[in-house]
Amino acid sequence: MERRIFLKGLGALGCSAAAHPMLTTLTLAATPGENRLVVIILRGAMDGLDVVQPRGDAGLAAARPDVLAPSADLDGFFALHEGLSNLMPLWAAGELAFVHATSTPYRDKRSHFDGQDLLEAGTGTDLVPAAQRDGWLNRLLTVLPGAQSETAWAVGREAMPILAGSAAAQSWSPDQDLAVSAPARALLEHVYEADPLFHQASATAFGLAGMEEGEGQDTDLIADFVAERLRGSARIAAFSLSGWDTHKGQARAIRKPLDQLQRTVLRLKAGLGPDAWGKTVVMAMTEFGRTVRQNGSGGTDHGTGGAMLVAGGAVRGGKVYGRWPGLAEADLYDRRDLLPTSDVRDWAGQVLAGLFGIDQAVLEGTVFPGLKIEMPAQLIL
Repeated sequence: MERRIFLKGLGALGCSAAAHPMLTTLTLAATPGENRLVVIILRGAMDGLDVVQPRGDAGLAAARPDVLAPSADLDGFFALHEGLSNLMPLWAAGELAFVHATSTPYRDKRSHFDGQDLLEAGTGTDLVPAAQRDGWLNRLLTVLPGAQSETAWAVGREAMPILAGSAAAQSWSPDQDLAVSAPARALLEHVYEADPLFHQASATAFGLAGMEEGEGQDTDLIADFVAERLRGSARIAAFSLSGWDTHKGQARAIRKPLDQLQRTVLRLKAGLGPDAWGKTVVMAMTEFGRTVRQNGSGGTDHGTGGAMLVAGGAVRGGKVYGRWPGLAEADLYDRRDLLPTSDVRDWAGQVLAGLFGIDQAVLEGTVFPGLKIEMPAQLIL
């Protein structure tokens, strides 16, 4: 079997050795300079109150007698869910921070789709205008002098509006899963065993198609691929992690996405190496938070204020940022949700200004149109 025949046949199945099907979308772009940014969209509304627990607020335990997991103290008031315990060395090293009680301007309707649209568009209205369908990371690329796309990747079925827009980007999405029987796979591996290039490429294609066994395999492959590209000329990456919609049985349901998140951060650090990691910010954000009180099925419902995770060697870590509003009923938004005291775009703006030197006027006029950015904290070194 010739190489071209193999590639042609594999392409007919919806995949090739150069096309990597995943369960999430991955997008990368190259920009000038050495600093790097990874944006992770946590789809499904991560419960910030469970992840970064305000143990110093008496209202927390009263509202959640059956939901809160064991946690490790961060600063005497906040504690970190044990599902992210492997990130505690990053906290101690000043390479991990959180932002609490933050949100987009989205309110009340609590739709995942609308919330994610607004988060990725970076606009300031609940309904994303038809003319504002580009994402804030794409608009960032339009104002970075000398920015150009490097094999700009959008891989998988799920769209990433955060990087959609006029700036050059390429995308690929399989029409169907790569489904190859075990005997067929064995045959292909045998045929290309003596060909290092195609043996490695076919193994990568199978792995990225989710055919390898092992929990978290897709997450690991995504993180490794991003790290490899960021070690090269790429400087910006965006992808998503799902599974955060914990309406029932939250104590169990939240553990898998937490493990995926911590594995992703740690593999990014390992894959980037000390030099690149020292110039990197990983920013994980979600469409909204969840209700303060647990529901009748041991879960939490769609809320408002939530939390962000920020990691990397370029982060001023070891701190939980944001003004804490309190959990007394009178302090809640609509008497049910954590009250947002900051806008996620303010924190994203700080990151963009710190990493890429983007002027505040450009941030407010182009990247986050209509926003008056407040930068009260030094989140970036």
